[in-house]
This record gives sequence, C-alpha cells and structure tokens, in this order.
Amino acid sequence: MTALSKIRDAFEKGEGVLRLAPVFVPRRFSSAGQRLRLHPDDYYALGTARGSIKERWFSSVIAAMNGPLAPADEGMSYVDPTGRIEDRFLFRDAVAELGADIIGPELKAKYGTWPMYSKFFDFNAPLFLHLHLREEDARRVGRKGKPEAYYFPPQLNNHPGLFPHTYFGFDPDMTRDEVRARLALYRQTDNRVTELSRAYRIQLGTGWYTPPGVVHAPGSYLTYEPQWNSDVNSVYENIVNHEVYPYEFLVENCPEESKEDLDYVMSLMDWEANVDPSYRKTYFRPPLVASESEQHVEKWVVYATGYIAAKELTVHPGASVTIRDAAAYGCVLTQGHGKVGVFDAETATMLRFGQLSADEYFVSEKAARAGLTIVNLSKVEPLVMLKHFGPNAGDPTIG
Repeated sequence: MTALSKIRDAFEKGEGVLRLAPVFVPRRFSSAGQRLRLHPDDYYALGTARGSIKERWFSSVIAAMNGPLAPADEGMSYVDPTGRIEDRFLFRDAVAELGADIIGPELKAKYGTWPMYSKFFDFNAPLFLHLHLREEDARRVGRKGKPEAYYFPPQLNNHPGLFPHTYFGFDPDMTRDEVRARLALYRQTDNRVTELSRAYRIQLGTGWYTPPGVVHAPGSYLTYEPQWNSDVNSVYENIVNHEVYPYEFLVENCPEESKEDLDYVMSLMDWEANVDPSYRKTYFRPPLVASESEQHVEKWVVYATGYIAAKELTVHPGASVTIRDAAAYGCVLTQGHGKVGVFDAETATMLRFGQLSADEYFVSEKAARAGLTIVNLSKVEPLVMLKHFGPNAGDPTIG
C-alpha cells in the first residue's frame, strides 16, 4: 500500500475521523508541573540538555521552535491508523492529501492547511512575561503572528503549582517610558517588569483570550491552549523564579538590524490593548452553554477571537449523544472512556514517552457536520472531551 493510499484507507475506515498519537514537547526553561499524565521516569526522556517535558501538542501540522537540538518533526502530530507505532504517518501529510475532504473547502481555500493547533502546557512555576508577535511583525522574520487562548481544565489540575495567577498587560497608569526603562535593565539586573503589570488568580473551568502584542505571564496551572500555527515570541522578563533568561529571549524574533533597538522591541506591543482599563471584561472567557440535554452538556470555552475556538463536551455516565459541529476540529479526552465514532476511546492515565494512546482524534468537517456519536461506557464517571477549532467554528461573539 502506498503512503497516499494508507492515508485514504485510514480516513475511510475511521469514517472521516483520524486517531492521533501523543506528541510531547520539552522546553529548556522552567520546571515541569508533572500533570501531563506522563510516566514520572519520562519527563527527561530526550535528555537533560533538552529540558524536561512540559507540553503536549494536539492536531499540529507545524514543528516547535525549539532550538538546534530539536528534531525536524518535534511538535508535529502523527496519525495512528492501526495501533502499531511503525504504521504512523504525519498528520500534516494527511491534511495535504485529503485537503478539503478533511478540513473543509473554506479553510483549504484560505489557508491551504489546518491553520491552528492546541496544547497542554504544564509549568510548576510561573512563566516569564512575554508577548507573541502580530502578523506584520512576524512576517519580517519569516514567521506568522500568534493569537492564543487559555482554558483551565479541572481534570488535569490536581495541584496549582507555585503561582496560580496570570499577569496580563500593564496597569492603565503605566507609561511607555516606564516599560522601556525596565527593558533597558535586561542585561544588568532583575528588571522586575511584572511590577508594572496586573495579575489575576486563575479560576478553573474558565479561560482567557490573549491577542498578539499583549504581554502575559501564565500562571502555574496546567493550561489547555488553542492557538494559531505559530511558535514566536519576545520575552520581556529576564529573571523568573531565580532563573535568568538571556537577552536573546527578548530579541530572537527581531530582524538582525533591530536587535539592539529597544524602540523596535517596544513597537511589538499593542499598547492600547496592554493598558485596556477593562482588560478582564474584554478578554476573560467564562464558559457559555452551547447545547444541553439529559445525556450531555457542551460549553464554549474559547470564543470571540476571530481565529480559534474550543468547546468542552461532557457526556453523562451511561449516555450516548450525537453532536453536530459547523467545522473540522481536533479533540482530546480529559476524563472517562467509551466510543468516539467508530473508535474505542479512553482517557490516558499514565503514558510512557513514545507510547500510543486512545484519547486524541481529529474530526473532518464532513463528519462534524453529519454528527459524531460519543458513547460513555462508564456507569459512574462522566466522559469529558476538549475540542479545538479554527476560525469557522460558528462560536458566539461578545460585545
């Protein structure tokens, strides 16, 4: 069987749904929260030089921007058609071969590929204050802008880590000169730039939208993060939890001629969004019920972004429900077991690095619109699924 026929065969046997293999990603900074349901012995599976594993990526067609030691496919999803590791193939190749049949004609025509991915990121300490580049700034260094959103799933947060609060933007009373003065200290001493910011305590079961150009320092709960196909940032905080970050973290996504230009670094910010006096009202995302019955409840947990969306589906014990969606989506189980379409599905309890699982899937647009049947085979435990979409999900607007 040729590679292309393997893709078509898997797609047909799955009735428009593909099962995906787990993708774990190390980061060389900070410490792992160890809530990814990865075996405790495997957090350094790629060696200490790569750092511990702190992320799991979902429905990804792009590689992680993870330095020279990273393999070319790090962060990229693989399809598991048979339950045998040797039969896997790249999800990116499946999207390229199936095109509109899997992602729908609208996304195919506009983007040429699946335009987003999602992840769990899992840090025990707070992350540094940083921003993601807007499209025009990212384009100057050959990359894409990165809007992203957060949801905090209770099922994966058995402990809060060291600092369960997230900084967003700057206090409305701050000035550009005050922020610039902190960046000027980057090579000299702790710039303590979060003294100029605002922190919000994380509330499980809720989320936030973070547009590009807004500085943020995510707190220490495990976070579900739907985002655009990009891995590009500028780090404004140089010392966090006693860990020192080099100047390169601030300017690695600046043009070479601008790396010593703090005015250029400052221009990466969307200043008005950063000092929005109603930041919480604008960007906080409490869940909104999308549909509900005796068998289930489904909530929008990411919405009103223009780029990405997400839902949390809960199927009650012993129930079966057929859910129709407007667009293709990736999904991962966070609790329970049962059936996802034709597949036997179960939430991972503890995975070894490189092991296959039965908790992650990608649902084509045609299958989503026809309706995917989810069966909860437990008599006592709910089946919970997180679903991540691109910009055509039909999510609600606000304001």
